[in-house]
Amino acid sequence: MASRGSLPFDPIQRAANLWEERVGPSRTMAAVTSVMRVQQILLSEVDGALRPLGLTFARYEALVLLDFARRDSLPMRVMGERLQLHPTSVTNIVDRLQGDGLVRRLPHPTDRRATLVELTTEGQARLAQATAAVTAIEFGLGGLDEAEQDRLTSLLRSVRRAAGDFD
Repeated sequence: MASRGSLPFDPIQRAANLWEERVGPSRTMAAVTSVMRVQQILLSEVDGALRPLGLTFARYEALVLLDFARRDSLPMRVMGERLQLHPTSVTNIVDRLQGDGLVRRLPHPTDRRATLVELTTEGQARLAQATAAVTAIEFGLGGLDEAEQDRLTSLLRSVRRAAGDFD
């Protein structure tokens, strides 16, 4: 996707060159700035594919997580842990999905303090449509071949591990 008003030069490379001149080594700055820009691009691409279906990437991730659940439902606490979100964010996502008829809340059978969330039939159908939409655009990574996608995932996994994202 060419952004509106594409520049005739790479602004991150230009910033890196100036950084080198004025501050010092620019490798880390250029890498981080590139990751941040790519995140904006990917989010725009994916949200653009999901918008016609009334979804955002965060809501899509929640639907996928519920679809992957072994028991067809998950406690909201577990959703937060797996999505790595604050409980308030999970509540907001579930509220929106429930309001659209895509999920339902159920009482936990053994823990009165917990609430389970499960996909509705409409949620399953919308998830299938959304998955087709995001895979059709390769989640925005159409500029990379399969080997490059694997390498990118590996590199980013190393950063995530170093940050304590997982053991």
